[in-house]
Amino acid sequence: MVDFRDTGTEAAFRTTVREFIGGEYEPRRSQIREEARRAAPFERTPAMRAWEGELAERGWIAPAWPEQYGGAGLSVMQQFIFNEEMAEARAPRPGGIAIGMAGPTLITIGTEEQQAEHLPPILSGEAIWCQGYSEPGSGSDLASLQTRAVKDGDDWVVNGQKIWTSGAHRADWMILLARTDPDAPKHKGITYFMLDMHSPGVEVRPLVNMTNTHEFNEVFFEDVRIPSRHILGEVNRGWYGAVTTLDFERSSIGSAVGMRQSVDAIIDVAKEHQGSGMSSLGENEETRNALADRYIEAQTAMMISYRIVSMQSQGMIPNHEASMAKLYAMELNQRIQATAMKVLGLYGQLGGGDPYAPRRGRYQYGFMRSIANTIEGGTSEIQRNIIATRGLGLPRG
Repeated sequence: MVDFRDTGTEAAFRTTVREFIGGEYEPRRSQIREEARRAAPFERTPAMRAWEGELAERGWIAPAWPEQYGGAGLSVMQQFIFNEEMAEARAPRPGGIAIGMAGPTLITIGTEEQQAEHLPPILSGEAIWCQGYSEPGSGSDLASLQTRAVKDGDDWVVNGQKIWTSGAHRADWMILLARTDPDAPKHKGITYFMLDMHSPGVEVRPLVNMTNTHEFNEVFFEDVRIPSRHILGEVNRGWYGAVTTLDFERSSIGSAVGMRQSVDAIIDVAKEHQGSGMSSLGENEETRNALADRYIEAQTAMMISYRIVSMQSQGMIPNHEASMAKLYAMELNQRIQATAMKVLGLYGQLGGGDPYAPRRGRYQYGFMRSIANTIEGGTSEIQRNIIATRGLGLPRG
């Protein structure tokens, strides 16, 4: 059962977050956005650093982490409220691999020495992390990975390749899965390493996507040495460590809010440019219906998010529900971007450098970038299999 009402404590926390955003983010909004527009991907601008400092004072860089590790120890509902209010205000927040994966894994299975070495730089933003999981032949079937690590004294020597590694060109560390026992079944014999990306033998090559932006990379390892002290968990049990993270809020409320805001923005653009060659809201019934559909679908995404957080607040662990949220959100985002292009007509094809491009070319970029949504982070086919087998109890084909 979903309860849409805040308790007294939750309402008070929501007020606290709103007042914080109003007092600390709103005065910085223009500067943060202007610097971000000029910055390279993954670059931390001065304005962003100052904003992150305000978040850090409250433990809100990693609000779900326990307080003893520098987080805020927020409850599931508090995390949901925090994420919802930040998304509504379009306030940026740190995240990514360091906050969402490396840190939680260190907290869960890392040693005290590993935690002391790596958690403070993650919270301060001094250390950027990337994820070394996917390989050219091991994407959806990740357990078939072939990157090898062979023990040599107190080190492990790594050879192989990873691909689609977001931010590797700026990363200081990588959470890396490598096969350490080639004779074991594929889900066994894998070890979880922390790799210093500045180690000899690490080569990062850019993968420029169709939007002409560089966020992905392929990474090659040639006789890269990793000390044994940089193993997370146990040797040959890395698969279990890789899927063991703290039970953080996974409702995707930020994405749901963002998609609703995207639909609102398309409606605003269409109103502003009526009679300019774009689809007219007043005359084109098909356009009005499409935007109405997208708005209703964005609200549906919100409902899925509320369902997930309600389950978590009751001590339940979303499984196929998380796959539902991912599948629905990614396919919806593609529909939203396609609708934007239809509304804007030929203007939608204009890039950011063109003076006639609506919203500085945001829609051209969004449409092309959305093509990857149903592949990255687990393909739609994989999500449907999870929903079918774990949610509906259907047999595997």
